[in-house]
Amino acid sequence: MSLDYPAYAPSEEHELLRQTVRELAEAKIAPHAAEVDEAGEFPQDALDALVANDLHAVHVPESYGGPGADALATVIVIEEVARVCMSSSLIPSVNKLGSVPVLLSGSEELKKKYLSPMARGEAMFSYALSEAEAGSDAASMKTRAVRDGDHWVLNGAKMWITNAGVSEYYTVMAVTDPAAGARGISAFVVEKSDPGVSFGPKEKKLGIKGSPTRQVILEDVRIPADRLIGDEGAGFKTALATLDHTRITIAAQALGVAQGALDYAVGYIKERKQFGKAIADFQGIQFMVADMAMKIEAARQLTYHAAIKSERAMLGEKVPDLTFVSSACKCLASDVAMEVTTDAVQLLGGYGYTREFPVERMMRDAKITQIYEGTNQIQRMVMARQILK
Repeated sequence: MSLDYPAYAPSEEHELLRQTVRELAEAKIAPHAAEVDEAGEFPQDALDALVANDLHAVHVPESYGGPGADALATVIVIEEVARVCMSSSLIPSVNKLGSVPVLLSGSEELKKKYLSPMARGEAMFSYALSEAEAGSDAASMKTRAVRDGDHWVLNGAKMWITNAGVSEYYTVMAVTDPAAGARGISAFVVEKSDPGVSFGPKEKKLGIKGSPTRQVILEDVRIPADRLIGDEGAGFKTALATLDHTRITIAAQALGVAQGALDYAVGYIKERKQFGKAIADFQGIQFMVADMAMKIEAARQLTYHAAIKSERAMLGEKVPDLTFVSSACKCLASDVAMEVTTDAVQLLGGYGYTREFPVERMMRDAKITQIYEGTNQIQRMVMARQILK
């Protein structure tokens, strides 16, 4: 495994993008964040604002009508949206997750057909890998795809699918050769409007309540053969390659929610007075804030480093340590987010424990970053294998 960690600095354009997204997020997304969480409703206002400013799918190349933003710019967009609303940050992040398999392995026709509408804001893209009995062990999936002339017929149920029912397009992994194990899994694009596609009830979740999580149910779903993404049997390889890129966006979400919690807590401790002075003047409080900021910055540096590696890989360069750094930044940033948001609740005391203040929502939202796109226990296994191989 390469230990080469080249120096970098976000460009002036990256910092301008951050400022633009932060202003938009604070003006158009933050005012609705608590209501979105309380009602468990999809953040349509956030989607409208992101689409209006071409920030809903910034990773799509210009050749398909997108902004063509690099991986670091994509991280910054997701980070800044998550700083005010984690549910809303799942719009750009899941659009990337659902469409990266097409970018990595899809035919040119498939890319034009599905990336262009997403770039125009006409459709969102979700990713359907997990099943009820195939979570961390995704290769044990049961969903089947059987060839029938110029079509494939899909049957099965996918679990924990983010933005299910809202997204128009789904990358679906299904078994095409049961005897071949992981090498018998293929990837397909399924459309919401395909006959036989339905959705389970919304999961009742701890956090990210504005982003619907539902089963995607496939009952004799007949799709054209050209909806196969890449070669038959290459789906699981595509799935793993996708996660090398998109775990970095989970790290971006974690950074954003952690930064949002720290920013709010700092504002609070400067105003809150006890024993005749602001609690920010007490050394114990200062040490907490210093540790929170230090850990966020460490996670941010690793995440940005991973984003640059991801960009190089997307451009065709062989990046041997991408798997390691993507797992590392996801694992570190999400652990930091859970710790920082919990500490933010502590800094606000009793107020932090109420829904009148945003840090309890941020703490609930942060938890999922340690679980989805591979639990942090799985990330540690992935990293160890990379080191020991």
